[in-house]
Amino acid sequence: MLGTSLPQKIIELHQTARDFADEVLIPAADLHDREESFPADNVERLAKLGFMGILAPSQYGGLDLGNLALTVVLEEINRGCASTGVTLSVHNSLLSSPILHFGSQEQHARYFPRLASGEALGAYAITEPDHGSDAAAIETTCRREGDEWVLNGTKAWITNGSYADIIVTFATMDPSLRSRGISAFVIEKSMPGFSVGKKEKKLGIRGSDTVQLIFDEMRVPAQNLLGEEGQGFKIAMHTLDGGRIGIASQAIGIAQACLDEMVDFSETHEMFGRKLADNQLVSHKIAELATRLDAARLLTRRAAIMKDAGLSHSGEASMAKLNASEVANDAARMALEVLGGAGIGRQSSVERLFRDAKITEIYEGTSQIQSLVIS
Repeated sequence: MLGTSLPQKIIELHQTARDFADEVLIPAADLHDREESFPADNVERLAKLGFMGILAPSQYGGLDLGNLALTVVLEEINRGCASTGVTLSVHNSLLSSPILHFGSQEQHARYFPRLASGEALGAYAITEPDHGSDAAAIETTCRREGDEWVLNGTKAWITNGSYADIIVTFATMDPSLRSRGISAFVIEKSMPGFSVGKKEKKLGIRGSDTVQLIFDEMRVPAQNLLGEEGQGFKIAMHTLDGGRIGIASQAIGIAQACLDEMVDFSETHEMFGRKLADNQLVSHKIAELATRLDAARLLTRRAAIMKDAGLSHSGEASMAKLNASEVANDAARMALEVLGGAGIGRQSSVERLFRDAKITEIYEGTSQIQSLVIS
């Protein structure tokens, strides 16, 4: 539920996102899933609403409303379509955020007008074919040649990769240095040596674009170094904290969609001569899920508020993601139990939600990694 302490602007933004989810996203979500089609029309409409620039500075056309606003919007967008939701989350929390916090003023002026307007889509590329959870072990290399950096390597499981115009990526000057050797770069798909590799076939969130990116002697201007040389691992971890808040918000949206399906089905279907909603076994499931969902929402918003305040929030972000992703998966299971046979067919949104929920426990740090961060 929305708290009364939320600023009026965020409350209005929430209503806009809610209406958009109901009117645009929900009717097309199953189609994007079945066809594994990137929701380009949805992204274009999100841009017109200003959602692509929630974190972007107002001087460059952004809303500049911070992570709490982003969290509230992402809950609703993901309630409607998780494939659209993760596209929006990555663009804001994994691309705009590191440029905002670590980019130069020149980089701000160069990129934020395009990012805020939706003219350019963003992506974040750290994962590699053999290195996911151990980010310090990346093998993509960088070397300095005059006024350029030259990058070589392959990135894997990159959301928005085929469609992204601007990407934050990471490379090492010396793999033996692990975290101390990593630098961050803002790259563009037009740079020589950049190409898109294979597209992944996924269990869930199938409308989201997920591909390999290949850097073959890719030439990157020296001015595209993000932050300082050797600061890349710090930038990556700081960015992932925000990304985990985004995925927690996604999980909440998925769980809310499951709860909505449970309530609607139990109110409109009968068993043994009475509505399912009047069966205590069903009503108790709904009550349990509603309570856990609100708790997950509050944990996630706490992390967002802390991030906006400039406070350390790594543990809180991991708690939010760990808890919310568990709630989403339990919500999907409960929804299948309540709907029974009506929930397992491809014509049911619950079948899609069940598959989508599982992904939230894996990307931007598995549940096991979240436990390590918290401990």
